[in-house]
Amino acid sequence: MYYKYIIVIVILLLLGCWGVVLNRGHFIIMIISIELILLAAFFLFLINSIEVDLLIEQIFTIMGLTIAAAESAIGLAILVAYYRIRGTIILKSLSSLRG
Repeated sequence: MYYKYIIVIVILLLLGCWGVVLNRGHFIIMIISIELILLAAFFLFLINSIEVDLLIEQIFTIMGLTIAAAESAIGLAILVAYYRIRGTIILKSLSSLRG
């Protein structure tokens, strides 16, 4: 019954993994790809909770989504601060950070 949603979840998961693997040098694309993977996982939890009719699992899924959004916002804030200091957001220059 929920096979259409499972196919969408698998597509989201594969797109997220593909984005992380192919764009290792770009920090913003990596964050977006990781968020896509998290979205696929939470969507799977949500579909599972709807199928077994558990309200508490749906609440935990929504809480997880809000925590993931907060993580992403913090990561982007760190990225903006880094860009203001260095002038670039290429990940190869991140290895030169000290202290």
